[in-house]
Amino acid sequence: MSEQNNGTIRSSFWSNLFGTSSGIMDLRNTLLAIPVFKGLTGREISSVTNLMHERNYIKGEYIFYQDDPGIGMYIIREGTVEIKRAFENKETLSLALLNKGDFFGELALIDGEKRSASAIAVDDSKLAVIFKPDLDEFVDKFPKTGTKILQGINQVVIARLRKLNEDIISLQVKLKIKSEEVYGT
Repeated sequence: MSEQNNGTIRSSFWSNLFGTSSGIMDLRNTLLAIPVFKGLTGREISSVTNLMHERNYIKGEYIFYQDDPGIGMYIIREGTVEIKRAFENKETLSLALLNKGDFFGELALIDGEKRSASAIAVDDSKLAVIFKPDLDEFVDKFPKTGTKILQGINQVVIARLRKLNEDIISLQVKLKIKSEEVYGT
């Protein structure tokens, strides 16, 4: 697709290939808003943007499947992504619906284990991806910045674990109350 503006032809092919300065600024701002990258300086964020790969997905396309190797963290620049978990009995459970500015798959940057769920583009989506091998190389070259990123990932994981613990306690309390209502004390 191309458009003409003041006699100049702009091709989306070339802007996708080389990016645009406004696209880079948008990515920088998005990264600064993500807890994983919160402690980084402007210069460090610029270095991280060089690690990012842009991927486009059409509505209904799988970004990755449950049990795929975990190879990277994804940041939604445009669109919506659903995270789904399949079970042995063929049932699926929607775990999250994520939008612009949200991120997922960050555990892959730490452990590289299999994906615990699938990610599907709900509509046409543009994602930025940081792959584990690229981050590993970055950490080797820039250990101070790399450590900040890994600490950011750890903080996200810790916050999610604390929330999960609170949810489990809340469910246990509700089950106890329900049990007492049904069976008495």
